[in-house]
Amino acid sequence: MEQRSYVVDEANDGVRIDKYLALLMEECSRSYIQKIIGDQSVCVNGKAVKANFKIHTGDAVMIELPDPVILDIQPENIPLDILYEDQDILIINKPKDMVVHPAPGHYTGTLVNAVMYHCGEDLSTINGVLRPGIVHRIDKDTTGVLVICKNDRAHRAIAEQLSVHSITRAYYTIVYNNIKEDEGTVDAPIGRMDADRKKMGINHKNGRHAVTHYRVLERFGKYTYIECRLETGRTHQIRVHMASIGHPLLGDTVYGPSKDPFKLEGQALHAKLLGFIHPSTGQYVEFESPLPPYFTALLDRLRQSAGR
Repeated sequence: MEQRSYVVDEANDGVRIDKYLALLMEECSRSYIQKIIGDQSVCVNGKAVKANFKIHTGDAVMIELPDPVILDIQPENIPLDILYEDQDILIINKPKDMVVHPAPGHYTGTLVNAVMYHCGEDLSTINGVLRPGIVHRIDKDTTGVLVICKNDRAHRAIAEQLSVHSITRAYYTIVYNNIKEDEGTVDAPIGRMDADRKKMGINHKNGRHAVTHYRVLERFGKYTYIECRLETGRTHQIRVHMASIGHPLLGDTVYGPSKDPFKLEGQALHAKLLGFIHPSTGQYVEFESPLPPYFTALLDRLRQSAGR
């Protein structure tokens, strides 16, 4: 059993306990936080509280995190495109159509199944049995660089960098319509939509702070090739932010047009660059993954259409 304790600062006076813990424990999913609160593993000033309990300045928050439960998630010999590996981290170039961690309907064939086979027991346990080694994730149809943590010390070090937004994350994508300015920023809170809980959206009432910086790489008339740098890492952040300013991602039939003229399998989005302070050396490291073949073929097609 791991115990954590916090003292509420003035900035979080009056905030719900579940939202407060979500800010402090970004390495944990919201559903996991709701579960430990429901299990009465979160106390404020010595008393167990519910998820809607509002905390105040000076409150003492104590959390008891249960030991990881052994679940029958099986290692699978799935080939991995490994960009780098040492005793602390594993850097993967994730392919399209691969789910990162097991979930209902996806208990096999995931990245977790693959890294369990590759790493054996050398994976962090902080995010529970369904997400060993997983400190952040990218969507099933998003390709690119992803870090796997091989021990809890590395997991905490990288999770802390994620929480203070010091990690470098650059994504390449192609969006609908011409972006006139060379660069810009979308600063808008993201949360689940009331009408459709499976979708995220700009939500000024219940959303979480989210910032995306974008830069134009190339223009193709009806489409624009851009780089997006994340200041925060919310679910579907780039997809929601770019759609909110009239530039949904090509292939994204959830937040963009329902019909894709290029018949892509999901959004054209690639995690190109990941940089952070290495948990052991204390040095800044950066890793890049090449654009996948479907993406380069799409760029070639757009360039030909533009007469280049």
